[in-house]
Amino acid sequence: MIEYDIDDIIEMKKEHPCYKSKQWKIIRMGADIKIKCLGCGAAVMFDRSDFEKKLKKVIKRASTESND
Repeated sequence: MIEYDIDDIIEMKKEHPCYKSKQWKIIRMGADIKIKCLGCGAAVMFDRSDFEKKLKKVIKRASTESND
């Protein structure tokens, strides 16, 4: 299973028809997961099981370090 978290940049298996973009940013996590297309800004919500089937890989992880 692929590990992912909020604000990670991910790649989906299929392209979004806007600009043929496969890159998305996770903007909400819970029982459902909401992602935002980095090509056009459209947001799509999936239930967790559908999201995990369509997820290809995590491209960039959100930084978890705090600058105190």
